[in-house]
Amino acid sequence: MKDVNLSEYSFEGGENGSLVDLRNLDEADKKRLVMAGVDVNDDERAGSYLHMNHGSIHCTSHQEGLELMDIKDALKKFDGLPDYFWKLIDPEKDEFTREAFKNLHGGYFVRVKKGVKIAQPVQSCLFMKGHGVGQNVHNLVIVEDDAELHLITGCAVSSATEAAAHLGISEFYIGKNAKLTFTMIHNWGEEVVVRPRTHGVVEDGGEFQNNYVLMSPVGNLQSAPVIDLNGRGARARLNSVLVAPKGSYLSSGGVLNLNAPDTRGEIISRTLTTGGTIVAPGRICAKDVPARGHLECKGLILGDGRIHAIPELDGYLEGVELSHEAAVGKIAQEEIEYLQARGLDEDEATSTIVRGFLNVEMEGLPEELQRAIKEQIDQLDSSEDVL
Repeated sequence: MKDVNLSEYSFEGGENGSLVDLRNLDEADKKRLVMAGVDVNDDERAGSYLHMNHGSIHCTSHQEGLELMDIKDALKKFDGLPDYFWKLIDPEKDEFTREAFKNLHGGYFVRVKKGVKIAQPVQSCLFMKGHGVGQNVHNLVIVEDDAELHLITGCAVSSATEAAAHLGISEFYIGKNAKLTFTMIHNWGEEVVVRPRTHGVVEDGGEFQNNYVLMSPVGNLQSAPVIDLNGRGARARLNSVLVAPKGSYLSSGGVLNLNAPDTRGEIISRTLTTGGTIVAPGRICAKDVPARGHLECKGLILGDGRIHAIPELDGYLEGVELSHEAAVGKIAQEEIEYLQARGLDEDEATSTIVRGFLNVEMEGLPEELQRAIKEQIDQLDSSEDVL
């Protein structure tokens, strides 16, 4: 993996003014946000947050029982959030956490109060605009007991941005019988460095579902969220859909720690390379019984490129049930011929197979994004040399 030199990026002086309405963004930026899952009309969102470069520029909330604000404001309002802030991630973990710790630009704070079920998704966007921008954000999400939330986070750069670096710290707290669905859409660029550091805890009967979609080029990305199932009956599922064009390097996986009885966890990964490199590490560790976990990583290579799947199961006690599937390969010729026999040409058959393989129909995404994702799939190279 290519070394990252943070001194090449500017982490100072990137503050911007406030933005009352997301529709006031210029058309090029709005298009980039839509491709990152953001509804710029804000019609079907319980709240919206936009952070650009080194500061937040927009934050609105429309639902009682929902607190949504910039993390800096939350730290002032709640006396530094001593029970939550930097409690799951060590600031000394690596050079990226150290940079984010010493120079906080902002990030979103979301809290859903006990018993409140937010019907519409909350959306946030972490956006970079300008050459050589470095961005440090710290996100904190708290879903209290018996509450529910769907949070859509879009991360993107402007179409004119070339080299940039995004360092993102995220901490999730899911209470008893609470549910958090976290959908993250990345829309980066060919020279963008991305270093998310994520850790979450789930209490008794709680549920965490993470959906991650990356289908655009990225220079260098490394991500492996860690979720601790600490309460009896807690559940977690990590879904990822990754496409690596030529020149992209992705190391994206996840860790589930089943630390209590009756816990269940799944890591489901769909990866496709059209010339880039994907490393897909996944680890499920069971330290109590009964506990069940399943890890599934399937990769598809179209043309040149590399997929390195690394499934890992770690059981501590008799009675744990852990399993995994891993497969990397090409589209089977018999599948192409089967669809051709039913009237499709070769390109149409390939597109149909790839669309079904990626299976990116996820709850709560704008129709524009679903349509754009399908168009990207259709444009994947289906020439004879990649079959």
